[in-house]
Amino acid sequence: MAVIGLTGGIGSGKSTVARLFGELGVHWVDADDVAREVVEPGTTALAEIAEHFGEDILTSEGSLDRAQLRGIVFEKPEERAWLEALLHPIIREELIRQLSPENYQLPYVLLVSPLLLETDQHELVDRIIVIDVPKDVQLERTMARDTNSRAQVERIIAAQMSREDRLARADEVIDNDRPLEDVTRQVRELHERLLVDFG
Repeated sequence: MAVIGLTGGIGSGKSTVARLFGELGVHWVDADDVAREVVEPGTTALAEIAEHFGEDILTSEGSLDRAQLRGIVFEKPEERAWLEALLHPIIREELIRQLSPENYQLPYVLLVSPLLLETDQHELVDRIIVIDVPKDVQLERTMARDTNSRAQVERIIAAQMSREDRLARADEVIDNDRPLEDVTRQVRELHERLLVDFG
């Protein structure tokens, strides 16, 4: 079965596009969801994070304070490197497990990941779809969705692969700076091509 990578910068609309594929019956795994699952209370990874950063990195309920952790790792590259070295192999293993659905009829599944091209996750995929929007759209959408300042969103965008480099690595591009019905059409047409290519 083919694994198709779906990526884009923060605020590009990965979840929206993934849901559109899902409506066509496509199984998809979101690397962000997996990244949350591997640090849930009781996991080894969360215990190691708390030991490294201190118990203050946990909420009163014992969950990871993701906003506080994000603030630390985007200010201190060496802490980000430590965290990635811990989590990326664990996330990769879980992605591989979830990308193998049983009794699945379609010839491909989707791996949705913001860091598909920045990590070794791209080695798991047979084709790369990039969801593309201009930087100002990324900023607007992310600030509206999250309680992040403009400066923090700009730091996140700067830490990700540039729009130009991402597009250069794309096998397919979905323009998500369009009305929803147009994006839906793009997804449907791409789905039909993938069924032919991998069927």
